[in-house]
Amino acid sequence: MAQRQEQEVARTEVTEVAPNILRMQLPIRMPGLGHVNMYALLDDRGAAVIDPGLPGPWTWQAIQDRLRQADLRPKDIHTVLITHSHPDHFGGAQRFVKEHGATVVAHRSFRFGLAKSIVENQPEVSLNDLEAQQDADAGRADDQEDRAGAHRHGHDHSHGGSDMGGWWGGPSPWGGAQPRPPLSRRLLYRVFHMLGRGMNVPEVTHPVEQGDLIDLAGREMFVLHTPGHTPDHFCLHDPEAGVFIAGDHVLPTITPHISGISSSEDPLLSFFYSLDRVGELPDIRQVLPAHGHPFTDLKGRAEDIKAHHYERLDRIFEISRHFGRPASVKEFSEQLFRPRSWGSMAESETYAHLEHLRHAGKAESHRDRQGVLFYQTG
Repeated sequence: MAQRQEQEVARTEVTEVAPNILRMQLPIRMPGLGHVNMYALLDDRGAAVIDPGLPGPWTWQAIQDRLRQADLRPKDIHTVLITHSHPDHFGGAQRFVKEHGATVVAHRSFRFGLAKSIVENQPEVSLNDLEAQQDADAGRADDQEDRAGAHRHGHDHSHGGSDMGGWWGGPSPWGGAQPRPPLSRRLLYRVFHMLGRGMNVPEVTHPVEQGDLIDLAGREMFVLHTPGHTPDHFCLHDPEAGVFIAGDHVLPTITPHISGISSSEDPLLSFFYSLDRVGELPDIRQVLPAHGHPFTDLKGRAEDIKAHHYERLDRIFEISRHFGRPASVKEFSEQLFRPRSWGSMAESETYAHLEHLRHAGKAESHRDRQGVLFYQTG
């Protein structure tokens, strides 16, 4: 399987993707992703930037390099916009604020908190896309070994379910023991936690909400609150240029992760509503995602993402009929996903879909004496 756009390694060149809007790819290393797009929106005061990457000196070096190519300096950045509260989107913000006094724009419900963002199992990419990446990685590794004539000894190219995002320190909402991430992932969390404590994380100075207008790139852009991937996600609509700045809401070739752990009672319904709302926008000529390349068909891509989730819901009905009895989230998840992907992330995605069906009156649930949730579709 070919590599997805969103997995491509960050390129160093800066490109103009719309009037007064520059695309700058920043390197990241996260499951399913190889870069994040920071957009610089130019105006007579300098520029605003959107989603300035992960925290750390490696990101700041890349930011300085990309700005230099555009004849900009960090002190020229007067505003930082953050589409949602995942660390690969807000990590560079504090340097612009602390060193150059930039203002910070995010949705009114946004909450900084680096360690919290990670531990609460809010990965960027759906489990299906992570599985596809693993298949592609395994295929490339096999091809390389075949060409070299190497003898394989049963190497495991997968990460394992609990390594694809996890949380610990209490029971899950659906009950049962918490999976514990492997040592490598726990050490990564610890590094992020130390970075979060030591980097003087700024506060949002300009909170926005649905329908607000912001002057960017020399023209007015509308704020669209698009909950689903996270409750605080927002996008920008530039009607003058026909541009939609999408964040992670609509990505070109992968599906954003929808977690069952959310402040929303039905995060999947919120996501469907948000996809419908952006799909109705007229005269969109350019979609600028946070990962992957710009594309044009916003409505078509939003429908494709919805279709992926509808297929998942249909599969849950089939699984429930197969069981013929109430089944736990874990049991459903182990029918939906392959064994190497079993674990916290699979259960979180499964829980989001089961709760969507329950809220729609298409499934019933109850807890047993141990507090474990069981579901059965109607």
